[in-house]
Amino acid sequence: MSTPTRKPAPENPDSFRRLVEIMDRLLAPDGCPWDREQTHATLKPHVVEEAYEVCEAIDDGDLDELCTELGDLGLQIVFHAALARREGHFDVDEVYHRICEKLIRRHPHVFAETTAEDPETVLKNWERIKREERAEKTPEKPPSALDGVPVALPGLQRAHRLQGKAAKVGFDWATIGPVWQKIHEEIDELREEHEKLDRDKIEGELGDLFFALVNLARFLKVDPEQALQRTNRKFIRRFHYLEERAREQGRAPDEMTLEEMDALWEESKKKLPEQGETLI
Repeated sequence: MSTPTRKPAPENPDSFRRLVEIMDRLLAPDGCPWDREQTHATLKPHVVEEAYEVCEAIDDGDLDELCTELGDLGLQIVFHAALARREGHFDVDEVYHRICEKLIRRHPHVFAETTAEDPETVLKNWERIKREERAEKTPEKPPSALDGVPVALPGLQRAHRLQGKAAKVGFDWATIGPVWQKIHEEIDELREEHEKLDRDKIEGELGDLFFALVNLARFLKVDPEQALQRTNRKFIRRFHYLEERAREQGRAPDEMTLEEMDALWEESKKKLPEQGETLI
């Protein structure tokens, strides 16, 4: 395997400071009207979108695009810090000072006398230090094993994190058998509520089923979000194949019967790879 050729370094080695200066210029009174109107709240969707585009570049194995998307995500950090400084709260140097201090504090096996010979010990130390930090920050709030899971996470990811947190204090099944049983129970309960046509209870039971499936993913050591995104990509590729084959016949999918579309779908399963596919 050949070694990728690295692009030459930019003329300005302090590109981060240059980005900060560009952001300041954009937010100046005679800067960009759009940028000057933004707030932390209006930028929230952009932070999420840029993070997902970073993930997409990773999934596609496109390191050049990853470099670009990491820059876009980094811009969001600088943008928020610039807004905070303008409001008199903090600046970008404080942002990175805090993360530097956090990394040193949470890696005592590297920067202090604590030892950690394996990743599992590192994670245990990390969680213990996080609990201590939260206790110092909000002493009036009773600590919970579920602390530290962001509310804004996508549902599958949040369920995965919550279950993992609970498992660390022993709230977990010892084997995978009861997990399978729980899934079947939730399916039966969902079917019962569907027969009663109670929309609220249907939603609740469907949520319980998703939660049980996330638990199965955890026992199988599979990231449920990545698993679903992989299936999404597979569905897109196969549906695109279906549309292309329909066009070759001079037709559109909505002009075909379900049986005809299903035949093309089965054909796509034979023609397109399933394992590790990343193209959209």
